[in-house]
Amino acid sequence: MTNAQAQNRTLDHQEIAARIPHQGSMCLLDRVIDWDEQKIECSAISHQTADNPLRRNNRLGAAIGIEYAAQAMAVHGALLAARETAPKKGMITRVQRITLHAERLDDCPDALRITAERLMGDERVVRYGFELRCGERILIEGEASVILDA
Repeated sequence: MTNAQAQNRTLDHQEIAARIPHQGSMCLLDRVIDWDEQKIECSAISHQTADNPLRRNNRLGAAIGIEYAAQAMAVHGALLAARETAPKKGMITRVQRITLHAERLDDCPDALRITAERLMGDERVVRYGFELRCGERILIEGEASVILDA
């Protein structure tokens, strides 16, 4: 892989925010580490900030990981659409097979690693499998279905 190809596969926070509707502190992802046609890997440190908009009672519960995964899916969809047509808006219609391996996200001392893999889909509905990790430890995993142009 050349340096130009590697650069095209990574995005910073500003480039992510330009591709998804989440803005300001609600744009939770800091970096796209790598992506291809089927999978995207991102990182985030927003789980450690006191002003995270999803924090309740001074904590960030593990179920909030679904939103981190949803943003990774949105970025992935936008990156794929950039190759074909204008990005489509999406809405999560179903989450399933969710397993919480932790109670909270905010006690992870490292950057979160968010992976979303496209399991199936067409121009109307897409299903992703996802997981969030703190180092080698899985915090949450599951699947989500997204309806496009909702």
